[in-house]
Amino acid sequence: MRLFECGTLVPGCNWHTRAAEDAEVVRRAVDHMKSAHGETVIRESMVDHIKERIRDAQAEAA
Repeated sequence: MRLFECGTLVPGCNWHTRAAEDAEVVRRAVDHMKSAHGETVIRESMVDHIKERIRDAQAEAA
């Protein structure tokens, strides 16, 4: 299971998501950026920043 916490990219945001695949985590994070943070254009650099912050959720639980 993979984990992304928006607060690691947008300070103060408590939103997070978990999914089996990084691609699904990125898709959800992009949707969140658009709906919650008003991003209208998601640049490749933003996707890269999201990918850099995805972690293994099992490691967090241990």
